[in-house]
Amino acid sequence: MVILTFLLNLTGAVMLLLFAVRMVRTGIERSFGASFQRWLTGTGSLIGSGATGVMLALILQSSAAVALLTTGFAAAGYLAFPSGLAVVLGGDLGSALIIQVLSFRLDWLIPLLLTVGGFLFVKTEGRRWRQAGRILMGVAFILISLQLLRQTMEPIKDSSFLPAIAGYLARDFVTAFLVGAALAFVMHSSVAAILMCVTLVHIGALPFAAGLSLVLGANLGSAGIPVYLTRDMDTEGRRIPIANLMLRGTWALAALLVINLGFDPSHLLVVSPGQSLIYAHVAFNLSLLIAALPLCRPLGRVMQAMMPGGGQVAPERYDEISVLDHGALESPQMAIASLKRELLRMMGLVERMFEPIQSLYQSGDKASMRAIKFQDNAVNAALLDIRRYVAAIPIDTYTEAEAKTLRSLMEYAIRLEAAGDLVAGQFLRTAAEKNDLQVTPSPEGWAELVHIFESVRANFGLAGNVLISDDLESARLLVMEKTEIKQKERRSRKRHLQRLSDGRSDSFESSDVHLETLRALRDLNGHISAVAYPILYRNGQLLETRLIRNMQDEAED
Repeated sequence: MVILTFLLNLTGAVMLLLFAVRMVRTGIERSFGASFQRWLTGTGSLIGSGATGVMLALILQSSAAVALLTTGFAAAGYLAFPSGLAVVLGGDLGSALIIQVLSFRLDWLIPLLLTVGGFLFVKTEGRRWRQAGRILMGVAFILISLQLLRQTMEPIKDSSFLPAIAGYLARDFVTAFLVGAALAFVMHSSVAAILMCVTLVHIGALPFAAGLSLVLGANLGSAGIPVYLTRDMDTEGRRIPIANLMLRGTWALAALLVINLGFDPSHLLVVSPGQSLIYAHVAFNLSLLIAALPLCRPLGRVMQAMMPGGGQVAPERYDEISVLDHGALESPQMAIASLKRELLRMMGLVERMFEPIQSLYQSGDKASMRAIKFQDNAVNAALLDIRRYVAAIPIDTYTEAEAKTLRSLMEYAIRLEAAGDLVAGQFLRTAAEKNDLQVTPSPEGWAELVHIFESVRANFGLAGNVLISDDLESARLLVMEKTEIKQKERRSRKRHLQRLSDGRSDSFESSDVHLETLRALRDLNGHISAVAYPILYRNGQLLETRLIRNMQDEAED
């Protein structure tokens, strides 16, 4: 019974730690997600890319999250392999530094963080303020979970079985290394896994030598997480996490053998065991970053040879096969699920069309423009298939709620088709006009457009989550994001007119391009965000066209 209680308390503390880390990361991604691409792609040097990775990991509290972001941008063609690998290596160092911050005994902060964070999340209406409250409460939960871990381990650290296990791990460093790797991979968080190891070493429940082998293994396991999560991505994206796994795995194994066979691990005890473990972890990641940065470019050529890409996808390949299941028409739930899968595919087609638009404003590549127009045919064909599918449904056998869901999905398919037409029409016409007339926007105006481009791209992913999950909170967030983009569009238009009144010639020459792009971005985001409204209506969260709690327009600048 004692062992069962111990395992239950330990599992609860670990689950709270995982939840808290995820809570902090979610709050930060929802607040600043649209800016991450600019941070990732804004540096040209490998040192700058590594520093960017450190910064992002400190913000997101997850090296795996940085690796996934980097992989996504590399697969989309926004990030070259050397820069992407440098970002991921920097992200590993950043996650090691955040462990140092979170390891401090800050229990006295818990009531303050819960009070301020809870007030911001529950009582405020601004999106950024609510996410700030989420972040503060997440940090408080991390501290609480570490407190629970210490309390759980204290009573049994002098028992018979724990010293036996700890002693075995100290003697068999290979097993400890493998256990650490499995622990980080299963928990899907190196921060959580290493914080737990540090806590156990700090309270004396685990020898320093065993903790060191566990931490080195956790470094290997954390590198395997993005490899697993990107297994279905294109080759261009998968090269970066696989290269990181190769570098990190080799470095971790070398460190393990040198430390355990070359000298006594206790020589690394420079201060207390827990703090020394953190120093060793930071030193491992810093040394890897310094040693691997010069290898990023040569390794790119090696990975290209090992994992050759398929080249550019021919335009015909965008005309993908429909995933509609005509055998599910008699089953309402199966038919609705099939329809959602097709809508998700359709949304992916539109997103793929939209991804290169920003770069086309600068390059004006005619071949890419023709490819986008060809892709629009696939979007139109998807809408036609959906219309036929819905027409074939025996609607009289469906409940009123199921029929209403079908109608809302059909309406969203129409909005997606309109979004595709907007990309293949207005966006391409404006990009062609900008390049044909050799229009150069003002630096301020272009920065405003880029910021809105980033926000719209981020909303594609959020809209896909809303479509699949029917999550009310995500639907509210999507509509809030729509409102924020409308406000950005209004502010940008106002500033553009102010520049015109100031006699700026660059703003005058680019006025049509700027205003038409603003309007197109607003309209495209409106089409994508429409998936949220049926969910909000069902849950009584809309009054006419406004959210009950937060649809007041902010004052314009």
